[in-house]
Amino acid sequence: MLNVEPIRVETEIRDARVELSRRARRQVVHMARRGGCFIGSALSCLDIIAHLYTRVLRVYPDTLRESERDYFLLSKGHAVPALYAVLAELRYFAPERLANHLQRTDDIYLHPNRAIPGIEFHSGSLGHLLSVGIGIAIDLELCRGSNRVFVMMGDGELNEGSIWEALLVAGTRGLDKLVTIVDRNGLQANLPTEQLVPLEPLAAKLESFGWQVQEIDGHDFGELEQGFAALPVEPGKPTAVIAHTVRGKGIASIEGRTDRWFMQIDGEQERRLLEEIETAAGAGR
Repeated sequence: MLNVEPIRVETEIRDARVELSRRARRQVVHMARRGGCFIGSALSCLDIIAHLYTRVLRVYPDTLRESERDYFLLSKGHAVPALYAVLAELRYFAPERLANHLQRTDDIYLHPNRAIPGIEFHSGSLGHLLSVGIGIAIDLELCRGSNRVFVMMGDGELNEGSIWEALLVAGTRGLDKLVTIVDRNGLQANLPTEQLVPLEPLAAKLESFGWQVQEIDGHDFGELEQGFAALPVEPGKPTAVIAHTVRGKGIASIEGRTDRWFMQIDGEQERRLLEEIETAAGAGR
């Protein structure tokens, strides 16, 4: 006789993440009206962030400063509306604060700010936070802690030389408490990455630097579940997850468009984009 309980629980977990992503996408659109934001970049990594904060990271609103927490660093800082939205929806801070986006009365700005609960480190200039993550990972190793550090980078960010220096150091030291996620949406600002500075074969390059590499669909919660199920993937090696994503995911009219990296919208555009989110949610996209 088939035991349907695990299937039901798995479905409920997936549905909860889908709903969280839907609500967070709406918040990102609101921020695109409140002064504008890097909406395309934010929406490409939003599902990954939603998965991490609900299924992977051992950190919660009431454990933000406990020494045994996991760490999440958003190196592609311009995508921070996705992180702000997920943190707000999970009540790390009041969702009403998102209405203060780019206002002088609050610290919800275009890049991560440690004044916002849940933000571990400032970022803006690309290429730095993998090195910060290495420092944290070394500290965790020395303290023999069980916690981990996760660093999310954009694929265009990999053009920074400091990233490859950091990758080499992490691989050489075998920092298996370190996990990096590459948001591989294939676009850097207004050009495809492979037209600007080709990255492929990316997985082979990371492996040659001593990393264990996994490739997944960054919008498929089933693949996300499998990709982060067992960490480290190989003891004695840092883990790199290449998450294949779509810029602007969840809003059909802007998906994959090079000209929808940053958007500042008016009320009518906001209404249309919100309708597209609901349409996509209803279609199960």
